Amino acid sequence: MAASKTFDVLETTIADIHVAYRSGALSARRLVQTYLDRIDAYDQKGPAINALISLNPHALEEAEKLDAALKDSGLAGPLHGIPVIIKDQADVKEMPTTLGSVLFEDHRPGRDAFVVAKLKEAGAIFLGKATLGEMGAGDTHGSLFGSTRNVYDLERTAGGSSGGSAASVSANFCALAVGQEGFASIRRPAIWNGVAGMRPTAGLVSRTGVFAGWPSTAGSLGPMARSVADLAVLLDAMVGYDPDDPLTAHGVGHGPASYADSLAAGALAGARIGILREPMARNSEPGSDDFDMIGQVFDKAVDDLGALGAEIVDPIIIPDVAALLAKRADNPEVGERAFQVYLAGSANAPYGSLAELLASPKFAQASQHTRDRFARLKPPGAHYDSLKARETLMTRMLQVMADHRLDAIVHKAVEHQPTLISDGINPPYVSAKGAPHINTFLVFVPSIVVPAGFTADNLPAGITFLGRPYDDANMIRFAYAYEQATHHRRAPSSTP
Repeated sequence: MAASKTFDVLETTIADIHVAYRSGALSARRLVQTYLDRIDAYDQKGPAINALISLNPHALEEAEKLDAALKDSGLAGPLHGIPVIIKDQADVKEMPTTLGSVLFEDHRPGRDAFVVAKLKEAGAIFLGKATLGEMGAGDTHGSLFGSTRNVYDLERTAGGSSGGSAASVSANFCALAVGQEGFASIRRPAIWNGVAGMRPTAGLVSRTGVFAGWPSTAGSLGPMARSVADLAVLLDAMVGYDPDDPLTAHGVGHGPASYADSLAAGALAGARIGILREPMARNSEPGSDDFDMIGQVFDKAVDDLGALGAEIVDPIIIPDVAALLAKRADNPEVGERAFQVYLAGSANAPYGSLAELLASPKFAQASQHTRDRFARLKPPGAHYDSLKARETLMTRMLQVMADHRLDAIVHKAVEHQPTLISDGINPPYVSAKGAPHINTFLVFVPSIVVPAGFTADNLPAGITFLGRPYDDANMIRFAYAYEQATHHRRAPSSTP
């Protein structure tokens, strides 16, 4: 495998890369080639992580242009020469957008998503498109690629739906990754693959050029990285108002000049942290050995937060949180409209409507989870009940935070260990087990996960920092402080 003799790519950071670029110890071309070599060795061979759907045929050429720019005028931006992998739900002009499905296998939109264009402007190199839960939902199984493996246990799922993004950044196939979350699709796979991940408050990051964008509200692109510092730099380059995604009007005026510049190792000292212990995740099984193993890691994490100077309020109770979350229901009209808005911007739209897709002969080849997703119909009025429940839950959460003078709420990142791939592709088709979704139900709140250690089965677990609307900066600061004190990230042995 080709690699620089003066630069170790494993677990490297943006700062490390830029120091090496400036010193001449590394070029962008060499870094891209090293990542491509690792992908060649480990993605379809060896452990066969199966995290990538397509590679950018122009990545080396783009790297050479950035190397020339560095010599002429210095770094082109905060992400100069930083290789990024993105979930195959967002458009990158050089590559297809397949959604992991045979239904979209020949889809070439011929455009950059708004966020992709921003990251390129910041100097990023898009290396490839990652696997995902087919059509952007569920654990990472798809009719176009099969299943993505968890980097810590190859028999288990990478989670989803951004499983390929999480596995790629954990396996050191790239420096950074971008996922998309409408339920728990960034946070679950991030923790199950031992990295940090964030679904920012809705409205900070545009969804133009992303499947399941406007006028839907729950979904958002978000950063994934091996360190919270790198996550913050990536988020800085992603945020911004986009007139083609009106949801971003909500975010105007709500972000700092930089999320990365406010990081502080002592941020938890004096912070009041409420511990939300009530099981509230999909299909959780309290009392099971699997659930209890996560609980043991979580209890240690709570102790560590206190040792770092946080004032712990344990437990906090949000009245009826699980019952209110159970009322979640999508608006089918919004889903149909979002489908049309996305395809309208494509240079090669394979369908004109959701009905056309469902009528396609290829639909029978889609994964069981995908077919079930479109078959599930909520009764009339379910969406209205969901909106009422959302409003009630938001008020109750904010009231609990006010009553206890909390700066953040901490809960388990996922309430169960990664499930077996065999259980996901065979009856009963287990998917998203143990995934809390309070943040995407409430929509306008930030949520970041960070590794908190390993279970007795040697599988990663983590904690979530959940905050008030648009308090993203403080959630990142708290996650950074916890990470810097505990250093639970551990590179997987499957991709040495």
